[in-house]
Amino acid sequence: MTGPNMTELRPLDSGFIELEDSDRHISLGIGAVAIISGAVPKRAEFTGALTERLAHNTRLRQRVRRTPLDLAAPAWEDDPNFNVARHIRWAALPEPGDAQTLFELIATELAERLDRDHPLWQCTVVENLADDRWALIVRAHHSLVDGVSGISLLESFCDRDADDTPADNPQQNHENRTAPGWFELATKTLRMPLDVPRFVVGALRSLAPIAIATISPAAGSSLNGPIGRQRRYVAVRTSLSEVREVGAAFGVTVNDIVLAAVAAGYRRLLLRRGEEPTGDKLRILVPVSMRPTDAKYVLDNRISAMLPQLPIDIADPIERLGRIHDRMTAHKSSGTAQAENSLLSMAGRLPFAPVAWAVRLAAHFPQRGVGALATNVAGPRRELTVYGAKVLELLPCVPIAMRLRTAIAILSYGDHLAFGITGDYDTTPDIDLIADGIREGIAELLARATIPRQDAASPLTAPRDRNTSTRG
Repeated sequence: MTGPNMTELRPLDSGFIELEDSDRHISLGIGAVAIISGAVPKRAEFTGALTERLAHNTRLRQRVRRTPLDLAAPAWEDDPNFNVARHIRWAALPEPGDAQTLFELIATELAERLDRDHPLWQCTVVENLADDRWALIVRAHHSLVDGVSGISLLESFCDRDADDTPADNPQQNHENRTAPGWFELATKTLRMPLDVPRFVVGALRSLAPIAIATISPAAGSSLNGPIGRQRRYVAVRTSLSEVREVGAAFGVTVNDIVLAAVAAGYRRLLLRRGEEPTGDKLRILVPVSMRPTDAKYVLDNRISAMLPQLPIDIADPIERLGRIHDRMTAHKSSGTAQAENSLLSMAGRLPFAPVAWAVRLAAHFPQRGVGALATNVAGPRRELTVYGAKVLELLPCVPIAMRLRTAIAILSYGDHLAFGITGDYDTTPDIDLIADGIREGIAELLARATIPRQDAASPLTAPRDRNTSTRG
């Protein structure tokens, strides 16, 4: 039985449902935090305005419906009991209402699972932030958004810009698949003996390098292992214009610089823990957006991934940056991301049951090859406002899963670049060391970038000769 607004979840979207179901310790909600100037709006005003803005996207009024025995993919269906007030919470920070108390609240939000009986998003209005400010925490399940669409969701809750207004119900204009009827389901089932072997062969051929990297254990590290239910969170702020200055000096991308700073953070963490930061110790998952520009407001996942080794063994910041640039360039030219995208398209043509079983099996397999995640999202360039009040900062926050004890999200907004670091509460009490290392890593690169060319040492001048555009 299908309804007029029912659409199947895409394979990657449903995979995040399966992943969360496989581990009671994780919550796969992606978040963004807007820090806003001025007084908090009245509750009735906020709820009314949000209700009006929800009219622009049907998906925000839909919940996930699963089929018996998972014979078909989960589908989005209208929530018959939808009430916007159910998705709005109000909280007040204790004194002094500083960054640390806000970070503790964000960590608590990240640990809480979203209610599967209703649409998978929630916003929390945070009062009593110091210096006459308040905050808005917007979370949505990873089955509903990736990094790019998650930021677009937060933008949709802000005041509209005449040049950047989403069309009504944008979900209906993009690749959403109508939930299948019994005839289509039966056809897929009958084709399983032909389609499944092709799927397996294609997977092995296209993704063998990634599979080997994931399965092969990395050198022993405290970064990978079992995680609990509670979370820690901390953020680092820096200047995007300064990061671009570094990029212009050395002929590298913003993403290269971001990963170099992340490598500096993990290098500091491991050294303080008494662990040798060898070159084979940290393979990192780096999501890559495959989202076309006309799908900005479509709520789903359009990502692939890379799994480079971070050169945390290199002490010199310029040499480390050059090594990352070379590795990322090699990954981008390998075609792996496009192969993953093709594989996901192939998975969408299979009956859902074997795909779901494969995801569950993989989720229960204790991967030891990846030690962290870092995702870099280009945020809004224009200044955002909420009910006329200026959005001063945007902070990203991502979940952890699959034995990854830390994850880092990087988000730009105007001239700001923010690193949001999520950690497991029990195993990362020293999460601030990553933040300190990121700050120091960027400061070192900026200092070296401003050295006059004639006075620079050879490790500094070498990256200047790279024929690489500076872009994020």
